[in-house]
Amino acid sequence: MKMDWGGLQELVPQGFEGGRAASSPLKLLLRTDIALSGTTSLPLILVLGAIATVAYADHRVVSISLIYLYILPLSVGAMFLRKELSYSLIAACILLHYLDSPRRIPLGIRIFHDLSASVCFTFVLYVIQKYTAQRETLAKAIRKQRDELVRDVNLAAQVQRLFLPTAKPAIGGMEIVGMMRPARGLSGDYYDYIPISDQKIQVVIADVAGKGIPAALLMSATAAAVQLEAGRERSMEEIVRRLNGGIHAVSDEGVRYVTLILAEIDVKERRLHFINCGHNPALLLRSRTGSLSLLHASCPPIGLFEGASCQLDSVELESGDLLVFYTDGVTEAEDASGEEFGIERLSAVVRRGSQRPAEQLMRDIFESSAGFSGENGFHDDVTILIARCNFDDLPSQGS
Repeated sequence: MKMDWGGLQELVPQGFEGGRAASSPLKLLLRTDIALSGTTSLPLILVLGAIATVAYADHRVVSISLIYLYILPLSVGAMFLRKELSYSLIAACILLHYLDSPRRIPLGIRIFHDLSASVCFTFVLYVIQKYTAQRETLAKAIRKQRDELVRDVNLAAQVQRLFLPTAKPAIGGMEIVGMMRPARGLSGDYYDYIPISDQKIQVVIADVAGKGIPAALLMSATAAAVQLEAGRERSMEEIVRRLNGGIHAVSDEGVRYVTLILAEIDVKERRLHFINCGHNPALLLRSRTGSLSLLHASCPPIGLFEGASCQLDSVELESGDLLVFYTDGVTEAEDASGEEFGIERLSAVVRRGSQRPAEQLMRDIFESSAGFSGENGFHDDVTILIARCNFDDLPSQGS
């Protein structure tokens, strides 16, 4: 998050000492926000130079009085200089005109011109400074609101992280890791792994349509609902059905929805049961043959339609098989030309790192997608979940 340097104005000492000590007297003549911007001598040079130019022209032109031209440098001074100095310059300009003008004008008329010009200059400076003060007040109010919003967003992001797992699941025969990197302060992605028993674990990955605060709120509702449903003895179809009904009730139909994969890994049966609700197809890399298959969606996204039915799919697993779940922030990362990272590049990274530890492979996927996008960065949240089957390491495997 970017810091609001405007809030540091009150912390800057008037007698600033250091590498720019020579400019301190000049800063005392400028408005606080102008002095903090780093511009010190330029406004003074501009104002004094303009006054000198008008004074020279007023001296050279004899036919008419040019006193009202002083309104230009005085107006500029009102925008950059402190109030006291701005009004002091009015007296200086009137005195310059009085002493410098070679015209032979009766004293009474000259005094009248000077007084009327003083009133005019004072009124113009008052209006400009009043407008400037209102702008400063508005800017401070905006900065305060922005700071409060940043604090609220940071707090909301901390609450969001409470829904994510804090440690790797301890289940024999499986190596499971996950990560989530929000593109902004708040995220619309979610992942979790929920132990069901010593030999079963459910993994879930979800992506809320849209970005920003609305997506983050729906993500939090989804995470809370998933964790609540997972603690009850219900079938996966029933869990998804209840999630669909709950999210559909709180989201705008056709606008806010959630793509989700709910998967259950049974270590004893060596099977994967899953429901893919409109999410990116998970990758299944077979250790024995090296073949890679996609676990496509068979159901509409959660919350998109009321009463949508979902299909439970199942595949057999072998020791060494690799499961890769991800959100579209990975595959839709774009390079400078607008080309996406895509499923093919992701598959290539998975093949190359298939023998690496799950955590290292997860980092490889993230770094490959990030390196592909380069300076463009990620425009969407990135979530990756890796599950490697290590059934041969089970103590009871040989019995």
